[in-house]
Amino acid sequence: MAFTSDHLEALESALAKGERRVTFGGNTVEYRSVEELLSAIREVKRGIAEQAASTGLWPGAPRQIRLTTRKGF
Repeated sequence: MAFTSDHLEALESALAKGERRVTFGGNTVEYRSVEELLSAIREVKRGIAEQAASTGLWPGAPRQIRLTTRKGF
Protein backbone atom coordinates (compact mmCIF):
# COMPACT_ATOMS: atom_id res chain seq x y z
CA MET A 1 0.00 0.00 0.00
CA ALA A 2 1.25 3.49 -0.78
CA PHE A 3 1.52 5.54 2.39
CA THR A 4 1.72 9.31 2.46
CA SER A 5 2.84 11.81 5.05
CA ASP A 6 -0.85 12.56 5.64
CA HIS A 7 -1.34 8.99 6.90
CA LEU A 8 1.58 9.42 9.27
CA GLU A 9 0.34 12.80 10.51
CA ALA A 10 -3.14 11.37 11.23
CA LEU A 11 -1.68 8.49 13.25
CA GLU A 12 0.74 10.68 15.18
CA SER A 13 -1.97 13.23 15.88
CA ALA A 14 -4.23 10.54 17.32
CA LEU A 15 -1.38 9.28 19.49
CA ALA A 16 -0.62 12.79 20.76
CA LYS A 17 -4.29 13.34 21.66
CA GLY A 18 -4.54 9.97 23.42
CA GLU A 19 -7.09 8.66 20.96
CA ARG A 20 -7.21 5.17 19.52
CA ARG A 21 -9.54 6.01 16.65
CA VAL A 22 -8.05 7.39 13.43
CA THR A 23 -10.10 8.75 10.51
CA PHE A 24 -8.44 9.28 7.18
CA GLY A 25 -9.97 9.55 3.73
CA GLY A 26 -13.44 8.52 4.85
CA ASN A 27 -12.20 5.39 6.64
CA THR A 28 -12.12 5.03 10.39
CA VAL A 29 -9.89 2.58 12.22
CA GLU A 30 -10.01 1.97 15.95
CA TYR A 31 -6.89 0.43 17.44
CA ARG A 32 -7.16 -1.88 20.44
CA SER A 33 -4.17 -0.44 22.28
CA VAL A 34 -1.51 2.23 22.16
CA GLU A 35 1.04 -0.47 21.25
CA GLU A 36 -1.02 -1.35 18.18
CA LEU A 37 -1.15 2.34 17.20
CA LEU A 38 2.62 2.62 17.63
CA SER A 39 3.05 -0.47 15.47
CA ALA A 40 0.93 1.16 12.75
CA ILE A 41 3.09 4.30 12.93
CA ARG A 42 6.25 2.19 12.53
CA GLU A 43 4.70 0.38 9.56
CA VAL A 44 3.78 3.65 7.84
CA LYS A 45 7.26 5.09 8.43
CA ARG A 46 8.83 1.92 7.02
CA GLY A 47 6.53 2.06 3.99
CA ILE A 48 7.37 5.70 3.31
CA ALA A 49 11.10 4.95 3.58
CA GLU A 50 10.79 2.00 1.18
CA GLN A 51 8.86 4.12 -1.33
CA ALA A 52 11.47 6.87 -1.13
CA ALA A 53 14.31 4.41 -1.64
CA SER A 54 12.64 2.68 -4.58
CA THR A 55 11.88 5.94 -6.39
CA GLY A 56 15.34 7.37 -5.83
CA LEU A 57 14.21 10.17 -3.52
CA TRP A 58 16.30 8.71 -0.76
CA PRO A 59 19.87 8.10 -1.83
CA GLY A 60 21.26 4.63 -1.57
CA ALA A 61 24.71 3.70 -0.41
CA PRO A 62 27.40 6.13 -1.55
CA ARG A 63 29.80 4.98 -4.24
CA GLN A 64 33.40 4.48 -3.32
CA ILE A 65 36.27 4.88 -5.73
CA ARG A 66 39.56 3.49 -4.55
CA LEU A 67 42.81 4.29 -6.24
CA THR A 68 46.00 2.39 -5.69
CA THR A 69 49.29 3.54 -7.07
CA ARG A 70 52.89 2.49 -7.13
CA LYS A 71 56.00 4.50 -7.75
CA GLY A 72 55.94 6.55 -10.89
CA PHE A 73 52.32 7.62 -10.88
